[in-house]
Amino acid sequence: MLPLTRFRKIVVLTGAGVSVASGLRTYRGAGGLWTSGEESAVLATVEALAARPGEVLALFAAMREAVRAARPNAAHEALAAAERSASGRGASFTLLTQNVDDLHRRAGSRDVVELHGNLLHSRCTRCDRAPFADASTSFESCDACGGQLRPDVVLFGEHLSVDAERAAKHALRGCDLFVAAGTSGSVSPASNFVRSAAYEGAHTVLVNLEPIDPPNPAFREVHLGPAEALLPALFEA
Repeated sequence: MLPLTRFRKIVVLTGAGVSVASGLRTYRGAGGLWTSGEESAVLATVEALAARPGEVLALFAAMREAVRAARPNAAHEALAAAERSASGRGASFTLLTQNVDDLHRRAGSRDVVELHGNLLHSRCTRCDRAPFADASTSFESCDACGGQLRPDVVLFGEHLSVDAERAAKHALRGCDLFVAAGTSGSVSPASNFVRSAAYEGAHTVLVNLEPIDPPNPAFREVHLGPAEALLPALFEA
């Protein structure tokens, strides 16, 4: 258990492992969407969106259906409760997530930075109309310019949004507790976050189903197991 009252600026990074108990697949590792031999990884690219838009949108339509049906699990709820507890004593609690499933917000987390976007939001491929809530699976035409809508997620070959990167850097500056949960920590730029936190002097913790190979010396504390079991215990008030 972490003595949260010791910390004033808490940052938590989450990955797909946090949402497994909600029925959603991970992206890497055994059975992952990008590593299971399926064509998903090929279609989730900016090049495929330009060359094979119908197939790409069909892939994300199916993923959107799965996300809409999912519900927050104990890991999401524990993090939302920890944020409420921190806010109640005047501390900050920022959640940086690589997930696009919106489950943190649905669990009640408020200070959430969606590094890879939100699958339940869309944007226009022509006029880049600001991302907006659109949970339909048809990806219809933009009502502003008639262009094709696409999910507001970061594809392979695209950069994180400037706003997301800026928010992450701001959160890490001066943080005194950094927890990475349900993520291998291998995808840039999130893979650099623990080093930034360690440089700031933060206590750094990894919560993951499997150990990182090779181990990352920037993590001072490691807890192995499912996020839905470990996070409620770790953040117990």
